[in-house]
Amino acid sequence: MAGRRKGGHVYITSSLNNTTLYVGVTSQLAVRILQHKEKIHPKSFSKRYNCVKLVYYKWFDTILEAIAEEKRIKGGSRKKKEALINSMNPEWKDLYEEVKFL
Repeated sequence: MAGRRKGGHVYITSSLNNTTLYVGVTSQLAVRILQHKEKIHPKSFSKRYNCVKLVYYKWFDTILEAIAEEKRIKGGSRKKKEALINSMNPEWKDLYEEVKFL
């Protein structure tokens, strides 16, 4: 385990037309986003609403910090989620290409 990062990412995916948002947390961002894109969980929210576009992510040094931030974001309004996305990705482009090798 020495040398491995013990933190995690909070991320937001959106449907292709940006109408639905999904907030999640993971220790392996690229793997998790690929799972969303491949819709491997057939009854999941993200599959049902086609939330396959990574529009926001942020790294935290500990997974506990990431989980706390995920809960904070989930508890906020859509307007606050949009502000987070816009601060990093004002065009709402799919950011998967820049994280797929993380």
